[in-house]
Amino acid sequence: MSEAKYDLVVIGSGPAGQRAAIQASKLGKKAAVIERKAVVGGVCINLGTIPSKTVREAALHLSGYHEKSLYGASYTVKKNITMEDLLFRTEHVVKHELDVFRHQLIRNDVDLINANCWFLDSHTIMADYVDGSGGRKIHAKKIIIATGTTATKSDAIPFDGQDVFTSDDIMQMKDIPKTLAVVGAGVIGCEYASIFAALGVRITLIDKRSSLLPFIDHEIADTLAYHLRQERVTLRLGEEVSGVELQKNGNGDQVKINLSSGKKIVADATLYSIGRTGNTDSLNLEVAGLVADERGRISVNEFFQTTCPDIYAVGDVIGFPSLASTSMEQGRIAAYNAFGKKRNSKTMTEFFPYGIYTIPEISYVGKTEEELTESGVPYEIGKASYKEIARGQIIGDDLGLLKIIFHLETHDILGVHIIGEGASMMVHIGQAVMALGGKIEYFIENIFNYPTLAECYKTAAFDGINRLHGLEEFEEKNDQESELAKVGHSEDES
Repeated sequence: MSEAKYDLVVIGSGPAGQRAAIQASKLGKKAAVIERKAVVGGVCINLGTIPSKTVREAALHLSGYHEKSLYGASYTVKKNITMEDLLFRTEHVVKHELDVFRHQLIRNDVDLINANCWFLDSHTIMADYVDGSGGRKIHAKKIIIATGTTATKSDAIPFDGQDVFTSDDIMQMKDIPKTLAVVGAGVIGCEYASIFAALGVRITLIDKRSSLLPFIDHEIADTLAYHLRQERVTLRLGEEVSGVELQKNGNGDQVKINLSSGKKIVADATLYSIGRTGNTDSLNLEVAGLVADERGRISVNEFFQTTCPDIYAVGDVIGFPSLASTSMEQGRIAAYNAFGKKRNSKTMTEFFPYGIYTIPEISYVGKTEEELTESGVPYEIGKASYKEIARGQIIGDDLGLLKIIFHLETHDILGVHIIGEGASMMVHIGQAVMALGGKIEYFIENIFNYPTLAECYKTAAFDGINRLHGLEEFEEKNDQESELAKVGHSEDES
């Protein structure tokens, strides 16, 4: 059997793998990507990020979501919205992104190999071509694992792709249900719950944690919870699922969910979203000296290097933060490191933004109030509501909120937290100012286009500075009173 030889072989063609291979090519290395699916792009383009965000935009448009505050709750662009309506835009966007991904690999001279693969040793991979034409051994000086993840399943749950779904197959739903139970209020669960709620679906959101998205700023999480309830979403927090049953009746199939507390929930369909598991089972990692954890994830050091010096891992398969944006950068840095251009994970700016595409959108960068309080860092906040901003009124978003957290003494920006329209784009203004060492005064002195949502930064900065002035006036008054008290005490003694 002939053996192909490469400087770098990347397993997986998602955002992390694609960027890794292209970066290696730009360093003058011969690179190949092995992808077991018929299409490139991984879960990000085909099942996850791109499809879900495109469906979100379709739901916002067709439901008339942004116009309801102006024209009334009954307003809608299309009366009877179907899955076909939602997927029409999705298919177009996915097709375009796939073409872009494939073209980028081609023009950078990266070989694309469609095959299932597994390790034979730390430098040799067996590739079994998906078209059935056979296989071959592939030798690589360096290997990067970028296999991504799949939705975690439980054997106790009757997944059938018709009534009980994971986030990987929910887009295959034939009809939009009247009622939907979402088990798991993580990022994916909250996103889909809010999307279907915007379409008028009655949602029950279940999670054993006592609050939504506990890793984000609590005020932002509370605002999301309030909005979901306004959209008739029932939150069952602090509840654990004890069983899921499929039941048939005259109205069609339904799903009954039993909770440990004794509550029972019946819905037309159920989305089970309890996390994701790394795609490492079939790689035969042991012969390469590697071991994955119980969730299929691979441990790496600050250079994205595994315990085997010539094998690296990037993207969702290494765990947090599991974002397409950070995965791309991890792939690029890993390729540099693989060929002696040492860069550690700290070269990825510590101010990376987090985007959560719920309705309304959430994005943040930096620390939360809770983290700063726990660390004993003195801070102040400044807030601006979209409803105070002309642009907020124009677009009909009266729920949006932007919060700036800054150091009480140095005025350095410590965090920016946004919920509302355009949050994932707005956050980059705060990110840039933080990365460049800017202070809260920057937003006051800077001029923003009018009317724009970016004005929220200026309004929030004024709000924060006014809080500081109130504190300074209080402390100055106390100092004056203390001095007077000292003078009076001295006169009494004399």
